[in-house]
Amino acid sequence: MITTNLADLYGLPPMEWTDVEARLAHGLSQAPGSGGPDRHTCWMTTVNADGSPHVTGIGALWAEGTFWFETGAGTRKGRNLARDPRCALAVATHDFDLVVEGSAAPVTDPETVAARAADWAAEGWPARVDDTGTALTADYSAPSAGPPPWTVYRVTARTMTGLATVAPGGATRWTL
Repeated sequence: MITTNLADLYGLPPMEWTDVEARLAHGLSQAPGSGGPDRHTCWMTTVNADGSPHVTGIGALWAEGTFWFETGAGTRKGRNLARDPRCALAVATHDFDLVVEGSAAPVTDPETVAARAADWAAEGWPARVDDTGTALTADYSAPSAGPPPWTVYRVTARTMTGLATVAPGGATRWTL
């Protein structure tokens, strides 16, 4: 990992990735009043067929050192990712804002899908593995996910940019 201090001109130290990762490991609840200024919302940007960006809120989670999300095959983000896996994910926490640029790939390994279902259930969304063992279902989800089954995606980061929102401040880019 290459660390670039984007706030060096202000005499600020680079942010420590270990601090960012430790905060992400605490989870990103989307319940009102649980973070953010009021909650945490992750925003996913994918590339439309005409090259324009498509941005939508998603229920991402951090596990195994990366971000994960789910969506239906018929959603715009699902169709965009099937054609072009490039994406960006952005989230605001109390301590920092983070943008992750990279690609998203569907995951159908039953063990991994079950692990992510358990992670989401532990955060309060009652996701479970569907009858195929390779996708998720639940009694409800965000309307932007489309109807079940939902495919689990793993985000592979190329770069991550953090902007500290608490003292001493700072901005850092990590390139993988």
